[in-house]
Amino acid sequence: MTTNATGEARYDCYERLKLDWAAPRVLRVTLSAPGRLNAVDATGHGELAEIWRDADTDPAVRAILIRGEGTAFSAGGDLSMIEEMMDDHAARVRIMREARDIVMNVVNCGKPVVSAVQGPAVGAGLAVALLADISVVGRTAKIIDGHTRLGVAAGDHAALVWPLLCGMAKAKYYLLLNDTLSGEEAERIGLVSLCVDDADVHERALSIATRLAEGAPEALASTKHALNSWLRLAQPTFDASLAMEFLGFAGPDVREGVAALREKRPPKFD
Repeated sequence: MTTNATGEARYDCYERLKLDWAAPRVLRVTLSAPGRLNAVDATGHGELAEIWRDADTDPAVRAILIRGEGTAFSAGGDLSMIEEMMDDHAARVRIMREARDIVMNVVNCGKPVVSAVQGPAVGAGLAVALLADISVVGRTAKIIDGHTRLGVAAGDHAALVWPLLCGMAKAKYYLLLNDTLSGEEAERIGLVSLCVDDADVHERALSIATRLAEGAPEALASTKHALNSWLRLAQPTFDASLAMEFLGFAGPDVREGVAALREKRPPKFD
Protein backbone atom coordinates (compact mmCIF):
# COMPACT_ATOMS: atom_id res chain seq x y z
CA MET A 1 0.00 0.00 0.00
CA THR A 2 1.35 3.44 -0.97
CA THR A 3 0.19 6.15 1.39
CA ASN A 4 0.99 9.82 1.38
CA ALA A 5 2.41 11.76 4.33
CA THR A 6 -1.01 11.98 5.96
CA GLY A 7 -1.52 8.22 5.74
CA GLU A 8 -4.02 8.46 2.89
CA ALA A 9 -3.90 5.42 0.58
CA ARG A 10 -4.78 7.37 -2.56
CA TYR A 11 -2.68 5.27 -4.95
CA ASP A 12 -4.04 1.81 -4.14
CA CYS A 13 -6.25 1.78 -7.24
CA TYR A 14 -3.27 1.52 -9.59
CA GLU A 15 -2.58 -1.93 -11.03
CA ARG A 16 0.03 -1.40 -13.77
CA LEU A 17 1.96 1.44 -12.15
CA LYS A 18 4.04 0.75 -9.08
CA LEU A 19 4.15 3.72 -6.74
CA ASP A 20 6.45 4.36 -3.80
CA TRP A 21 8.41 7.11 -2.10
CA ALA A 22 11.91 7.21 -3.59
CA ALA A 23 12.93 10.01 -1.20
CA PRO A 24 11.07 12.41 1.09
CA ARG A 25 8.32 14.07 -0.97
CA VAL A 26 9.47 12.33 -4.19
CA LEU A 27 6.78 10.04 -5.62
CA ARG A 28 8.31 7.33 -7.80
CA VAL A 29 6.11 5.98 -10.61
CA THR A 30 7.36 2.73 -12.14
CA LEU A 31 5.97 1.36 -15.39
CA SER A 32 5.65 -2.36 -14.75
CA ALA A 33 4.91 -5.09 -17.27
CA PRO A 34 7.41 -7.86 -16.53
CA GLY A 35 8.52 -9.83 -19.57
CA ARG A 36 6.95 -7.29 -21.98
CA LEU A 37 9.48 -4.44 -21.77
CA ASN A 38 6.89 -2.50 -19.76
CA ALA A 39 4.53 -2.27 -22.73
CA VAL A 40 1.38 -0.32 -21.89
CA ASP A 41 -1.90 -2.24 -22.07
CA ALA A 42 -5.40 -0.73 -21.92
CA THR A 43 -5.42 -0.61 -18.12
CA GLY A 44 -1.96 0.90 -17.93
CA HIS A 45 -2.82 3.48 -20.58
CA GLY A 46 -5.71 4.76 -18.49
CA GLU A 47 -3.54 4.83 -15.36
CA LEU A 48 -0.80 6.74 -17.16
CA ALA A 49 -3.37 9.43 -17.91
CA GLU A 50 -4.64 9.73 -14.33
CA ILE A 51 -1.53 9.53 -12.15
CA TRP A 52 -0.53 13.14 -12.87
CA ARG A 53 -3.83 14.49 -11.55
CA ASP A 54 -3.58 12.40 -8.39
CA ALA A 55 0.02 13.43 -7.74
CA ASP A 56 -0.71 17.07 -8.52
CA THR A 57 -3.43 17.26 -5.85
CA ASP A 58 -1.41 15.32 -3.25
CA PRO A 59 0.14 17.81 -0.77
CA ALA A 60 2.75 15.19 0.17
CA VAL A 61 4.22 15.20 -3.36
CA ARG A 62 6.78 17.82 -4.28
CA ALA A 63 8.38 16.04 -7.26
CA ILE A 64 7.66 12.98 -9.40
CA LEU A 65 10.18 10.49 -10.75
CA ILE A 66 9.05 8.12 -13.51
CA ARG A 67 11.01 5.10 -14.70
CA GLY A 68 10.52 1.64 -16.17
CA GLU A 69 10.97 -1.56 -14.24
CA GLY A 70 14.19 -3.42 -14.96
CA THR A 71 16.36 -2.39 -17.91
CA ALA A 72 13.63 -0.97 -20.17
CA PHE A 73 11.59 2.19 -19.96
CA SER A 74 8.62 1.15 -22.11
CA ALA A 75 8.03 -0.61 -25.42
CA GLY A 76 4.92 1.56 -25.97
CA GLY A 77 1.34 0.38 -26.43
CA ASP A 78 0.97 -3.39 -26.52
CA LEU A 79 -0.42 -5.08 -29.60
CA SER A 80 -3.64 -6.19 -27.93
CA MET A 81 -4.56 -2.57 -27.21
CA ILE A 82 -3.65 -1.56 -30.76
CA GLU A 83 -5.78 -4.34 -32.22
CA GLU A 84 -8.68 -3.29 -30.00
CA MET A 85 -8.44 0.22 -31.45
CA MET A 86 -8.33 -1.17 -34.99
CA ASP A 87 -11.56 -3.13 -34.53
CA ASP A 88 -13.64 -1.05 -32.11
CA HIS A 89 -14.63 2.58 -32.67
CA ALA A 90 -15.59 3.08 -29.01
CA ALA A 91 -12.16 1.84 -27.94
CA ARG A 92 -10.49 4.26 -30.37
CA VAL A 93 -12.42 7.18 -28.90
CA ARG A 94 -11.67 6.14 -25.31
CA ILE A 95 -7.97 5.59 -25.89
CA MET A 96 -7.66 8.81 -27.91
CA ARG A 97 -9.05 10.76 -24.95
CA GLU A 98 -6.61 9.01 -22.65
CA ALA A 99 -3.74 9.80 -25.02
CA ARG A 100 -4.71 13.47 -24.88
CA ASP A 101 -4.84 13.31 -21.09
CA ILE A 102 -1.45 11.60 -20.82
CA VAL A 103 0.14 14.50 -22.67
CA MET A 104 -1.79 17.43 -21.26
CA ASN A 105 -1.86 16.17 -17.68
CA VAL A 106 1.94 16.00 -17.64
CA VAL A 107 2.09 19.47 -19.19
CA ASN A 108 -0.38 20.90 -16.66
CA CYS A 109 0.87 19.05 -13.57
CA GLY A 110 2.18 21.64 -11.11
CA LYS A 111 4.75 19.27 -9.66
CA PRO A 112 8.09 18.90 -11.49
CA VAL A 113 8.49 15.57 -13.30
CA VAL A 114 11.82 13.81 -13.88
CA SER A 115 12.13 10.81 -16.20
CA ALA A 116 14.81 8.11 -15.87
CA VAL A 117 15.12 6.38 -19.24
CA GLN A 118 16.98 3.15 -19.90
CA GLY A 119 16.65 0.70 -22.78
CA PRO A 120 13.77 1.07 -25.26
CA ALA A 121 11.47 4.08 -24.97
CA VAL A 122 8.59 4.02 -27.46
CA GLY A 123 5.04 5.34 -27.90
CA ALA A 124 3.04 6.34 -24.84
CA GLY A 125 6.02 5.67 -22.58
CA LEU A 126 8.22 7.90 -24.71
CA ALA A 127 5.59 10.65 -24.54
CA VAL A 128 5.96 10.84 -20.77
CA ALA A 129 9.75 10.50 -20.93
CA LEU A 130 10.12 13.49 -23.25
CA LEU A 131 7.38 15.64 -21.70
CA ALA A 132 9.02 15.34 -18.30
CA ASP A 133 10.49 18.62 -17.13
CA ILE A 134 13.92 17.00 -16.90
CA SER A 135 14.78 13.82 -18.81
CA VAL A 136 17.78 11.70 -17.83
CA VAL A 137 18.68 8.95 -20.32
CA GLY A 138 21.25 6.18 -20.49
CA ARG A 139 23.89 6.26 -23.20
CA THR A 140 22.57 3.11 -24.87
CA ALA A 141 18.87 3.95 -24.50
CA LYS A 142 16.88 3.29 -27.67
CA ILE A 143 14.46 6.11 -28.41
CA ILE A 144 12.04 5.65 -31.30
CA ASP A 145 8.66 7.23 -31.93
CA GLY A 146 7.39 4.21 -33.86
CA HIS A 147 4.13 5.60 -35.23
CA THR A 148 4.85 5.83 -38.95
CA ARG A 149 6.49 2.40 -38.89
CA LEU A 150 3.24 1.09 -37.40
CA GLY A 151 1.26 2.82 -40.16
CA VAL A 152 -0.31 5.77 -38.31
CA ALA A 153 0.54 9.45 -37.98
CA ALA A 154 3.02 10.54 -35.32
CA GLY A 155 0.43 11.74 -32.81
CA ASP A 156 0.71 11.41 -29.03
CA HIS A 157 3.32 13.99 -28.06
CA ALA A 158 5.55 14.07 -31.13
CA ALA A 159 4.24 16.95 -33.24
CA LEU A 160 3.75 18.94 -30.04
CA VAL A 161 7.17 18.74 -28.44
CA TRP A 162 9.83 17.36 -30.80
CA PRO A 163 10.16 20.54 -32.95
CA LEU A 164 10.56 22.62 -29.78
CA LEU A 165 13.16 20.29 -28.31
CA CYS A 166 15.35 19.43 -31.28
CA GLY A 167 14.16 21.66 -34.14
CA MET A 168 11.93 20.97 -37.12
CA ALA A 169 14.63 19.46 -39.35
CA LYS A 170 15.62 16.78 -36.81
CA ALA A 171 12.01 16.21 -35.79
CA LYS A 172 10.99 15.47 -39.38
CA TYR A 173 14.01 13.24 -39.94
CA TYR A 174 13.35 11.00 -36.94
CA LEU A 175 9.54 11.05 -37.01
CA LEU A 176 9.24 10.34 -40.74
CA LEU A 177 12.04 7.76 -41.02
CA ASN A 178 11.62 6.22 -37.56
CA ASP A 179 15.34 5.87 -37.04
CA THR A 180 16.37 4.95 -33.51
CA LEU A 181 18.23 7.48 -31.37
CA SER A 182 20.73 6.46 -28.72
CA GLY A 183 20.76 8.40 -25.49
CA GLU A 184 23.95 10.13 -26.60
CA GLU A 185 22.45 11.26 -29.91
CA ALA A 186 19.23 12.38 -28.20
CA GLU A 187 21.26 14.61 -25.90
CA ARG A 188 23.39 15.92 -28.76
CA ILE A 189 20.36 17.17 -30.70
CA GLY A 190 18.62 18.54 -27.60
CA LEU A 191 15.79 16.01 -27.40
CA VAL A 192 16.62 15.14 -23.76
CA SER A 193 18.06 17.05 -20.85
CA LEU A 194 20.95 14.83 -19.80
CA CYS A 195 22.74 11.64 -20.90
CA VAL A 196 24.66 9.55 -18.35
CA ASP A 197 26.11 6.06 -18.11
CA ASP A 198 23.38 3.43 -18.08
CA ALA A 199 24.18 2.34 -14.53
CA ASP A 200 23.81 5.90 -13.24
CA VAL A 201 20.44 6.80 -14.78
CA HIS A 202 18.15 6.20 -11.81
CA GLU A 203 20.57 7.57 -9.22
CA ARG A 204 21.10 10.78 -11.21
CA ALA A 205 17.39 11.22 -11.89
CA LEU A 206 16.57 10.66 -8.22
CA SER A 207 19.21 13.19 -7.18
CA ILE A 208 17.59 15.77 -9.48
CA ALA A 209 14.07 14.93 -8.26
CA THR A 210 15.23 15.26 -4.65
CA ARG A 211 16.72 18.68 -5.33
CA LEU A 212 13.45 19.75 -6.95
CA ALA A 213 11.46 18.43 -3.97
CA GLU A 214 13.59 20.61 -1.70
CA GLY A 215 13.05 23.71 -3.82
CA ALA A 216 10.46 26.49 -3.50
CA PRO A 217 7.27 24.75 -4.66
CA GLU A 218 5.35 27.81 -5.87
CA ALA A 219 8.36 29.19 -7.75
CA LEU A 220 8.98 25.86 -9.44
CA ALA A 221 5.32 25.34 -10.32
CA SER A 222 5.02 28.85 -11.72
CA THR A 223 8.19 28.53 -13.77
CA LYS A 224 7.03 25.20 -15.20
CA HIS A 225 3.60 26.67 -16.00
CA ALA A 226 5.12 29.66 -17.78
CA LEU A 227 7.57 27.57 -19.81
CA ASN A 228 4.86 25.10 -20.80
CA SER A 229 2.87 27.97 -22.29
CA TRP A 230 4.92 27.24 -25.42
CA LEU A 231 3.34 23.78 -25.49
CA ARG A 232 -0.15 25.14 -24.87
CA LEU A 233 0.29 27.49 -27.82
CA ALA A 234 0.86 24.39 -29.93
CA GLN A 235 -2.34 22.68 -28.72
CA PRO A 236 -4.04 22.91 -32.15
CA THR A 237 -1.04 21.11 -33.69
CA PHE A 238 -1.26 18.43 -31.02
CA ASP A 239 -5.02 17.97 -31.46
CA ALA A 240 -4.65 17.66 -35.23
CA SER A 241 -1.85 15.09 -34.97
CA LEU A 242 -3.80 13.06 -32.41
CA ALA A 243 -6.91 13.03 -34.63
CA MET A 244 -4.86 11.95 -37.65
CA GLU A 245 -3.16 9.21 -35.65
CA PHE A 246 -6.42 7.70 -34.45
CA LEU A 247 -8.01 8.01 -37.88
CA GLY A 248 -5.14 5.82 -39.04
CA PHE A 249 -6.10 3.06 -36.60
CA ALA A 250 -9.22 2.52 -38.72
CA GLY A 251 -7.22 2.30 -41.97
CA PRO A 252 -5.38 -0.45 -43.86
CA ASP A 253 -1.76 0.57 -43.21
CA VAL A 254 -1.87 -0.17 -39.49
CA ARG A 255 -2.96 -3.76 -40.17
CA GLU A 256 0.21 -4.33 -42.17
CA GLY A 257 2.23 -2.56 -39.48
CA VAL A 258 0.85 -4.81 -36.75
CA ALA A 259 1.33 -7.93 -38.88
CA ALA A 260 4.95 -6.95 -39.49
CA LEU A 261 5.54 -6.50 -35.77
CA ARG A 262 4.01 -9.87 -34.97
CA GLU A 263 6.03 -11.57 -37.71
CA LYS A 264 9.21 -9.63 -36.84
CA ARG A 265 9.75 -8.34 -40.38
CA PRO A 266 9.84 -4.97 -42.11
CA PRO A 267 6.37 -3.70 -43.09
CA LYS A 268 5.39 -3.64 -46.77
CA PHE A 269 2.88 -0.86 -47.30
CA ASP A 270 0.92 -0.72 -50.57
